[in-house]
Amino acid sequence: QVQVVESGGGLVQAGGSLRLSCAASGRIFTINDMGWYRQAPGKQRELVATITRGRITNYADSVKGRFTISRDDAKNTVDLQMTSLKTEDTAVYYCNADVRTSYYSYGSTVYWGQGTQVTVSS
Repeated sequence: QVQVVESGGGLVQAGGSLRLSCAASGRIFTINDMGWYRQAPGKQRELVATITRGRITNYADSVKGRFTISRDDAKNTVDLQMTSLKTEDTAVYYCNADVRTSYYSYGSTVYWGQGTQVTVSS
């Protein structure tokens, strides 16, 4: 089994910064892509940023230049540094990890965390 846990959410004023962290633990051989997604009230979950094992990153247009995703493979963690936050960034932020659990199988499974609330006030 694999667990994914997010931390670092909270309340911040517009223009401020927050850093989200996510840790995967359990039966992990390697982790392929890791990512952050968010879901605002009444909206569908959307991609925020992803990062491959080779450190190739992808960002939603709405966060480019403001958010930075990074990962530490030794710790099985992925972070999201958020700056210049806007009220429209308010959402529950979810982390996911595409985990390969066995040396003997190339198959992988995407695991999700339970989310952390980010609220940006005006």
